[in-house]
Amino acid sequence: MVQNLIIVSEQVAILFILIALGFACGKVKMLNDTSASHLTNLVLYFATPCIMIQSFQDVKYDPGLVLNLAVTALCAVLIMTGSIVFSRLVFRSKNESRRVVLRFAAVFSNCGFMSLPLQRAVLGSKGVFYGAVFVAVFNVIVWSYGLIDMSGGKKSFSIRKLILNPGVLGAVTATVLFLTRVSLPNIVLSPISYIAALNTPIPMIVIGYHLSKAKLSSHFKDKALYAVMGVRLFLIPAAALFIMKLCQVDSDVLISCTVAASAPVAAMTTMFSTKFGRDTQLSVGLVSISTLVSIITMPVIIALAQTIC
Repeated sequence: MVQNLIIVSEQVAILFILIALGFACGKVKMLNDTSASHLTNLVLYFATPCIMIQSFQDVKYDPGLVLNLAVTALCAVLIMTGSIVFSRLVFRSKNESRRVVLRFAAVFSNCGFMSLPLQRAVLGSKGVFYGAVFVAVFNVIVWSYGLIDMSGGKKSFSIRKLILNPGVLGAVTATVLFLTRVSLPNIVLSPISYIAALNTPIPMIVIGYHLSKAKLSSHFKDKALYAVMGVRLFLIPAAALFIMKLCQVDSDVLISCTVAASAPVAAMTTMFSTKFGRDTQLSVGLVSISTLVSIITMPVIIALAQTIC
């Protein structure tokens, strides 16, 4: 347990250094909201799909892996479905603007930006292989249930947007190539690998930038914030870990899903709350503070998962 904790802590520390760089860039005004938004889009539309394709190309085809892909997708669906049900029971504020933000934050983790780098560090290509599936499920649910709940209706929901989401497209493309056993030529795979390499540093720098702009002190008296962090960072990943263990899920799938489930509040919380006029300040506090706290909680949860596997 201690050795696993040290190994994971080292990886988180590396991410923290990158976050600190983004924080410094924000403080000296080397980054602004526009540049941070552009960097986020660069990762969302290019780096994330590329890392999915690269990871699937790096893994040799095996019928057992196909089964594990299906198991990972099922685990992701069940984890998020259970989170949705639980959050609707727990967070029942009369203020609708706060209520939907609290529920969204409890359900959706930063499973792309924070999890994929750790999954690669802990499990190698297989970690991102399974992590990509989790991200695809996340994108389907966040652009359907998440969008409808945050907007207050189905008017904003679009099948076209759901299908054309870069996270979904990347996972589908990677899966098709894997299942058809198509190996991309080096002239195609090399640029994909270079772009995929951006998936770790840029998101961490962007997170650091947002932390530099957040007025965290105003949120520390909000009890609901602590409740969300308890659910998001402890309860959901711990419950998912032990249920998957009881169901004898493959160890790599279990660890990869646990990493994704233990990630802090998704940055999408602030994006959606801003778009639909919800409590944006609350969303910023949830994303920022949970990201800071996760630097401590994620190594503990991941080390526990490694220990019991």
